[in-house]
Order: sequence, then structure tokens, then C-alpha cells
Amino acid sequence: MNTELTFTIKSISFDENYNPSENTRITTNFANLARGEKRQENLRNALVMIDNRFNSLAHWDNARGDRYSVELEIISVALNINAESNDITFPVIEILKTNIIDKKNNERIEGIVGNNFSSYVRDYDFSVVLPEHNKNKSDFTIPDNFGDLHGSIFESFVNSTDYKNHFEKSPVICLSVSSKNIYQRTDNQHPVLGIEYQQDELSLTDHYFAKMGLHARYFMPSNSVAPLAFYFHGDLLRDYTNLELISTISTMEAFQKIYRPEIYNANSTAGKYYQPNLHHQDYSLTQIVYDREERSQLAVEQGKFTEKHFIKPYQTILEQLFTTSAR
Repeated sequence: MNTELTFTIKSISFDENYNPSENTRITTNFANLARGEKRQENLRNALVMIDNRFNSLAHWDNARGDRYSVELEIISVALNINAESNDITFPVIEILKTNIIDKKNNERIEGIVGNNFSSYVRDYDFSVVLPEHNKNKSDFTIPDNFGDLHGSIFESFVNSTDYKNHFEKSPVICLSVSSKNIYQRTDNQHPVLGIEYQQDELSLTDHYFAKMGLHARYFMPSNSVAPLAFYFHGDLLRDYTNLELISTISTMEAFQKIYRPEIYNANSTAGKYYQPNLHHQDYSLTQIVYDREERSQLAVEQGKFTEKHFIKPYQTILEQLFTTSAR
């Protein structure tokens, strides 16, 4: 089969005037903030949180704590397949790109691409494939080839000419740690990423992201209360500058304080051994409105949308192109 695989990359600013487009995956973190009566206040408050956190971490030559600000771009990626009998275009990935504004030197510095990660195919895997596979089963298991298609699409994107024409470095994705695992503090400490933690076993997310060519390390930055999970390819500590890493920490920690306050806005700090708990009651709320239940419902809807409009109609082409099983 003669096929041509390309990716279309579009960018839109994430600021207080942001409105999600019709093509945006609406369960994504930033789209949730931009809906409802307090949408502009939500966005403004989140951006202030990010800037304040950036300046607290980039404190050198920054006595007033206002030298830097962070500009965010939402990067939307569509997969284009030009096959003999079908031309397919489907939105596959949304990520964030950080840009750092140094107001002292009047300079705009490239940040990191990745950060937040959203995917219609991941919604399909976790909200359709996984529940269906475990329906009426007493023991939870993972289906064969789970995440293979998604991982192949992601790796194809990162290795594509389209990606390399837009971005110089590999992506770094920053997520919440798993509430099912126990994390142990180590003696390793990075000047920006903070104290490193190690977990007792790999989580389902770790396995899923490994199929994307990414592995994880866990760090708790200074004045944070819980470690963050950083997924990357290469060497996280060597391949990125301190300011680049700070842009990811400040952005994603702000999101996690909003979406996982039980973990990231807790009133106590993770100790030597730490297990995240979403039922933890001793935490503070931000002044930002977020409907977590609605987000879960939308993930199921979007997973079914992906199954209907992408997986089922193009299953044969996807299997041949990515040498995997599109279940």
C-alpha cells in the first residue's frame, strides 16, 4: 500500500482571551478553564499563578521577583494519511509550548514543548478499550497491544520532519504521580527540579508512555508538597536549561494545584515515603472553578467519538501503516 504520512501543526495563544475551538479536545486542562461564567477570571488567575511560581524558582538576579513571565501556546496536531483509496485527517495530539519573557533583558526565550498532554486516541484506550476489556472480570488486566497504536502515532510525530521543522528539542510531559504507587525520597537533589523520588513499581501510565518512547523520573521542586512525574526521551537533567525546566514546573504545577488539589495543594509535604491520595481532605482550594466529574464524562464521549470516526473506519489502514492492532 502506497501511503504518505504527515502531520499538520497549528498554534494558538493560551491567554486570558483564549476560547477553545470546535476541534479542541474539550477534556484538556486548558479548555476546561476557558468555559463558564468565570472563564476569563479562571484564565487570568492561572496565568498569574504560573508567573509567580516561575519567579520564585528563577530567583537569581531577580530580587523583586518579577523579572520573568511565561507565554503559553496550545499546539494542536492532526494526522494526515494519504492512502490509495482514502485521505484521512484526524486530530491526534494537543500539547503546550512554553515561552519565557525576560523583562530585564527584553528577551523572548524558547521554553519546552509538551508539558500538558491530550489525545483522542488515549481517551479511546482508557475510556473505551480498557473498561470493555475488564467488563464482568474479577481481576483487572491490560489487553494485548494496549497503547501500541497511540505510541506509534506519537513516535511518528516526534520523529517527523514536521515536528523537527517546528521544535528543536524533544518533548517533556509533566503529569501527576500515580495514587496507586508508593514513592520513596532519594538523596539526589537537582537545583531546579528539586528532590528526586523513586517509585515501588511502574504505573499503568508509565507503561503507556513507554510505548510513546518516553520514560519517567519523579522530582519534588523547592516549596512543592508532592513530586511531579516528568516523561521524556533522552536526559532530562542534561538536555534542558534551568529556565526551560522552570517553565514546565511552573506551568504544570499550577494546573495540578487546580485539578489535583488533594495532592498538589495539600497542607502537608510529602515525606520520605509518599503515596498520593485523591481522598485526602487536608488541602486548600485555588480561586479557580473546575468540574472534575464533567471532565471524566467528556473523556468517555470523546473516546467513543474516536472509535466511530477514526479507529473502526480506518482499522485496516492503521494496522498496515503502524504495524499494530487498532483494537
